[in-house]
Amino acid sequence: MKLERVLPYVKTLLKSIVSPGDHVIDATAGNGHDSLFLAQLVGVNGHVYSFDVQKTAIEATLLRLEEWRNNTSVIHAGHETILHHVHSEISAAVFNLGYLPGADHTIITLPETTIQAIEGCLKLLKVGGLIVLVVYHGHEGGESERDGLLDYVRSLPQSYVHVLKYEFINQQNHPPFILAIEKMKHQ
Repeated sequence: MKLERVLPYVKTLLKSIVSPGDHVIDATAGNGHDSLFLAQLVGVNGHVYSFDVQKTAIEATLLRLEEWRNNTSVIHAGHETILHHVHSEISAAVFNLGYLPGADHTIITLPETTIQAIEGCLKLLKVGGLIVLVVYHGHEGGESERDGLLDYVRSLPQSYVHVLKYEFINQQNHPPFILAIEKMKHQ
């Protein structure tokens, strides 16, 4: 067995749960890579909702999703507004926390809005669905978000969700890690 690195493991987790026809969320669209991957998984009968606060991210995601316009919604808003825009059950949501590479590094995800977004996703998530977060924490403000998220997910009742932390602990320079939240039943 070979251990998967963080980003390939995110795809493995999403592939294991997302089926054609599903509705899913990319809570941090960034350059649109996860949105495209999700669009390919849900196919023409599914739907991807992609969120980002930065105009450059929205533009990049729209370009990347050009062939998938009929089954995607790219929303120029923070992920904390998910419940204002998504009203259907979802099978998965993915987050890449931190800042948009190649853009303004002072625009970062925040623990309060990320937790609000997770709570929104949990309300929409089907039983057996997954929320996958890649936690980048080596930037200014990253430790605060990391610590807030870890406190939050540790407090979630195990009868409601199971939470996985996947990380490589012998790497230098604050390597990212995954938090995966699997919904076990409706609360």
